[in-house]
Amino acid sequence: MKSKPRAKANPFSPEIIMTRGKPSAVIIPLDEYRDMLARLEDAEDMKTLKSLRKKPLRFRSLDAFLKETAGRV
Repeated sequence: MKSKPRAKANPFSPEIIMTRGKPSAVIIPLDEYRDMLARLEDAEDMKTLKSLRKKPLRFRSLDAFLKETAGRV
């Protein structure tokens, strides 16, 4: 018996993988995945920036910085 050809998946919609009747994974286009990673990185950067803005600024001379970091840089 010949099997029917499968309908082509829409390349822009996610494919949901089911395991035991429950969603267990999602397949998305690579470009969409990369965009998601970039948005997550931007969100993490914003979170870090907000926390840094809460702290008071601390300035020091180059000589003081070099003494503090001697051997580490």
